Amino acid sequence: MELTINKAKTLKPLPNDADLTFGTLFTDHMFNMDYDPENGWHNPRIEPYQPIVMPPSTMVLHYGQSIFEGLKAFKTSSGKIQLFRPRENFKRFNRSGHKLCMPPLDEEFALKALKELLKVDRRWVPSLPGTSLYIRPTIIAMDPYVGVRASHTYRFFIILSPVGAYYKEGFNPVKIWVTDKYVRAVRGGMGEVKTAGNYAASLYAGEEAHRMGYTQVLWLDGVELKYIEEVGSMNIFFVIDGEVVTPALSGSILAGITRDTVIRLAKKWGVPMSERRISIDELINAHESGKLEEVFGAGTAAVISPVGEVIYKDKHMAIGDGSVGKWSGKFFKAITDIQYGLAQDTEGWIMPLE
Repeated sequence: MELTINKAKTLKPLPNDADLTFGTLFTDHMFNMDYDPENGWHNPRIEPYQPIVMPPSTMVLHYGQSIFEGLKAFKTSSGKIQLFRPRENFKRFNRSGHKLCMPPLDEEFALKALKELLKVDRRWVPSLPGTSLYIRPTIIAMDPYVGVRASHTYRFFIILSPVGAYYKEGFNPVKIWVTDKYVRAVRGGMGEVKTAGNYAASLYAGEEAHRMGYTQVLWLDGVELKYIEEVGSMNIFFVIDGEVVTPALSGSILAGITRDTVIRLAKKWGVPMSERRISIDELINAHESGKLEEVFGAGTAAVISPVGEVIYKDKHMAIGDGSVGKWSGKFFKAITDIQYGLAQDTEGWIMPLE
């Protein structure tokens, strides 16, 4: 397929890197591509960032047939732009699409389109340490039809957003609330899929957590309300008696790429590491016995987010001395040093923008 480029006639002013928040500003251009059964994926194009025009009957608005990804572009001190493990994002994108009955993308072509979009909008990649260009690939159902079935037509688009820290706390420890009132997902459902409905399912509990002064919700399994799964925007890790532990992928937990990065680094460093079921009772017992050394989240948006307090019912578990833990800091530095070109990439995780 031939990719066409139609550049904006007027460019937006660039923001100050120091003023960047998360997800509020968008670049001058976007990538679009369409699908229908007769033509397959076709008409790939880079064009000015603009609204997607659709009738009120468009299926995505009624039945939630939508998937997305999140990854970042980073600027090194020498001014080079690079991506971190982008092929893994597009592999997961296709896995999500399969579960939502969507036609698969050519992953290499999607990567090529993303790189061309980044070249067009490269001036938007911020330079200040800790900032990056957030990348949001998305596919939505486009049939104008009110009836429950898979759509026949789709739109694939990529938008870009210069961002700062995901949490207002930055890299300081956050407080998370473990809910036993609400569930986000169950095995056999959509919990392992990066789809809009998963995030809609987390909103109500998230708002309740914010009202109580907590940053995020830590979800338990949807059947027994006993086993820890993930945080709303991150996978979760615990350091218990010297071992790094994260819940095993069970079909209701997102297979995070940062999660996988942490696991690979831990194994490379020879750190005791396990993926297994861990109950909230085990966590409480580990805290009471003094064996719970650290808690941290891992995800694309925040990279590593130290947790300073976990609240479950009447249990307020302060983690360590309230500062960033040893392993939280080590994983954060190792990953971000590779992302920003400050450390050698020995794993083949970096894809430079040529």
